Amino acid sequence: MSGFVKIAIDDYYSDSNWTTIIEKYWLAAEKVSDPRVQGWFLFDTPLPTLAMVIAYLAVVMVIGPLWMENKKPFKLKNTLVAYNAFQVLLSSYMFYEHLMSGWWGDYSLACQPVDYSESEQARRMLHLCWVYYFSKLSEFADTIFFVLRKKKGQVSWLHLYHHSLTPFEAWLLVKFIAGGHGTFSNVVNNMVHIIMYTYYMCSAMGPHMQKYLWWKKHLTTVQLIQFYMVLFHSISALFFDCGYPRIIAFGLVLHSTIFIVLFTNFYIQAYKKKPKPPTNNNIITNGYAKNGHIPNGQESTSQEMNGKIPNGQEMNGKIPNGQETNGKIPNGLEMNGKIPNGNGHIKNGCLNGDVREKEKVQ
Repeated sequence: MSGFVKIAIDDYYSDSNWTTIIEKYWLAAEKVSDPRVQGWFLFDTPLPTLAMVIAYLAVVMVIGPLWMENKKPFKLKNTLVAYNAFQVLLSSYMFYEHLMSGWWGDYSLACQPVDYSESEQARRMLHLCWVYYFSKLSEFADTIFFVLRKKKGQVSWLHLYHHSLTPFEAWLLVKFIAGGHGTFSNVVNNMVHIIMYTYYMCSAMGPHMQKYLWWKKHLTTVQLIQFYMVLFHSISALFFDCGYPRIIAFGLVLHSTIFIVLFTNFYIQAYKKKPKPPTNNNIITNGYAKNGHIPNGQESTSQEMNGKIPNGQEMNGKIPNGQETNGKIPNGLEMNGKIPNGNGHIKNGCLNGDVREKEKVQ
């Protein structure tokens, strides 16, 4: 049993209160945190990030829907175009900076340690991770816009899980491991977001852009490729020892696996499920139905009766223009179970005889 686990078990059974225990572990965490971020805005403690995530969930799950309940959806066309354009530019900037801060140069794909030095490149990567953190907070707007536009179906569990988790991941990145192996996932994420927000921007421009957006369903495929890339890249850090924390590499493996499962399920639900065939007992066959069954084993023409003859009129028990039916329905008209002044009669809701479509009155 590792020393850390033993200490945790001892603390659990100790007489110390939880406040003392949390403070003890926080002080221990501070010893291994990046000293370069001491005093940075929002990085002395994770509590502000926790508060923002809780506020975000309260707004998009409770406050926002209640406020919008009796209101019409907001259009927000220009706002959405501007917001998505901003996200494309921000993601492009971060993608470039990740490459220039190491991934285009001397970073190793097999295993890359974190550079905690004061070198220009290390500082550049640290600053980039800080920007990346705030970019994740800005993405809360995705969900807020869904709520304002009453797109309830878009606010899925997967969507909320993703947007609630990423700020904490980015906070840990800046606080403890700003750089190194784990930032590969940021590079791939930036590239995917450039594609994704470009799609959203074009979609927000209006219906005339839809003909150019045939590749919508491929967005989920691109996201799945992203998680597979991060999964295999993170696994390599478990086999190659370069000083990068293996617990972080394991966390990235777990994180990627969860998202692969969730996004695969989403893809199957959204694009692979076949529509269910219609289930209506009253089926019309060549212009007629009988007790909800198809007589003589004939195949249906896929029209539904719903109490009416297709292409016909409802009679409400009357004969048009005083004509008699002689047991037949003229011109596909419905008699509502009665044949006035006629020689035929109704059996189980149908004429005892052939009900012929559009047969002329004799």
